[in-house]
Amino acid sequence: MENKTFTISVYSENNVGLLNRISGIFLKRHINILSLNVSESEIESVSRFIIVVNTTEKWVQNIVGQIEKQIEVIKAFYHVDEETIFLENALFKIESSLLFDEKQIQNIIKESHSEIVTVARDFFVISKSGQRAEIEALYEKLKPFGIMQFVRSGRISVSKERMQISTLLEELS
Repeated sequence: MENKTFTISVYSENNVGLLNRISGIFLKRHINILSLNVSESEIESVSRFIIVVNTTEKWVQNIVGQIEKQIEVIKAFYHVDEETIFLENALFKIESSLLFDEKQIQNIIKESHSEIVTVARDFFVISKSGQRAEIEALYEKLKPFGIMQFVRSGRISVSKERMQISTLLEELS
């Protein structure tokens, strides 16, 4: 079996220590987590973990099974990239003088469909949402001008198919 990128969605109660136990499942198997995001979900009082890994389908099935054994976990799902719609967000902090002195910077911002979120005396901040490749391309274009700070979020995603989590929760109530 070949390695693929999988997005694992974990719906759980919001309890202390769960993230540590979930990351331990990956650690035991020597599987690196490429991206991790935890947030509220569409269901009140339920959190959603989005975990991105590169492994085989057999391993991801085993991991999802282990995750579901955690008491606080309601349900876990996995998807390949083609089954999801996903984005990442990034912020770039750049020296302010470049915004006015380098016309090319303004073109880069416009062409990359980025936006300036703040301008201060010494710096300005660009925000970019998109696929990882789009963010990396913008990084490479801005790098020669000097990036003061850079941060990228973990993947956020929704499945193309309807997730059965709401139906499952209704049945449990």
